Amino acid sequence: MLNLHNAEFLRSAVKESDFPSDRLPQVVFAGKSNVGKSSVINKLLGRKNFARVSAQPGKTVHINYFVIDRKMYLVDLPGYGYARVSKAEQQRWGALMETYFALGLLTVGIQIVDIRHKPTRDDVTMADWFRASDKPWIVVANKLDKIKKSQLEGNLAEIRQTLLLPAEVPVIPFSAEKGIGRDEVLEHIYGYIGKEGSEQ
Repeated sequence: MLNLHNAEFLRSAVKESDFPSDRLPQVVFAGKSNVGKSSVINKLLGRKNFARVSAQPGKTVHINYFVIDRKMYLVDLPGYGYARVSKAEQQRWGALMETYFALGLLTVGIQIVDIRHKPTRDDVTMADWFRASDKPWIVVANKLDKIKKSQLEGNLAEIRQTLLLPAEVPVIPFSAEKGIGRDEVLEHIYGYIGKEGSEQ
């Protein structure tokens, strides 16, 4: 088991040579700019302000690397889908994603969506990146505390249908505020990391 409290920021990557190329597993987090990605990461690690919660989403285009217990990288992809970002910035984001995914570095992907809404076109594009990587991925449906119980099943079905998720990709209802879903997400991460270790 990993000591999730033993987590440190490694670097911000803006080009291929910045990506760590050792054999440590890379758990990749992706989500649109206002979906609460930093809050999800903080909740999973049991830390309050580890991943910065930005008041101005979409401001930076780089990949943040964190080392967890010196055994795994937590890779925080730049938030996507922020309307005010310039075309040039969007192109930089696309090029950086293309480079990262082309190198086949990720071990498992965590795509964060908003459980209250139908996934956006950008969410669908991100799901396509993960699907094309041929690596396992999990969809975390955040903001569970903001919907009624009666909406849960229908909203999860809509997410699965819109993102065209294969049967093996779980959609996990999650609340970064209350910690609901945390254990289930961690269980999947540990399972995939362990599997990769045994295959090497």
